[in-house]
Amino acid sequence: MSVDFGIIAWHEDGRWDATRLISARDIGAIIDSLKAQQTNGGAIALIAIEDEFVIIARALGDQMQMMISDVTYALDYEVAAELIEVLDLEFPEEDDEAQPGGDLDLLSDLGVSEMELLTILDDSELYPDEQLEAIASRLGFGEQFNQVIESN
Repeated sequence: MSVDFGIIAWHEDGRWDATRLISARDIGAIIDSLKAQQTNGGAIALIAIEDEFVIIARALGDQMQMMISDVTYALDYEVAAELIEVLDLEFPEEDDEAQPGGDLDLLSDLGVSEMELLTILDDSELYPDEQLEAIASRLGFGEQFNQVIESN
């Protein structure tokens, strides 16, 4: 899958629901969508940009947490540069090594630790959509994730 896609998932009444994210490359729209979809458990956005990198965002109450699988994509993708700015991270240089940035523990209270998240994101055998599917499955909404993807 070489196109962008994103889903928003939220937990309500003991079960997960998920829907397609309208715009995967507009950080402001992603934040607005998360805030609009909030429940007691918050809402999570899982986003894959082409076959390149992953963005995960989460709204919980007034708190917004976001991460990117590789900050160096800010050099080539406006959405990544915008996220680096929102997260107040140092902008990468041309020769910087690939590394994740942001709130890497944003899913730890849901059962996906920072270490587990990084293990999934470091798996070079997996495309970004497959990484997100693995994360969604560990969080408990793999089935909903696949339904949203397949209904494309």
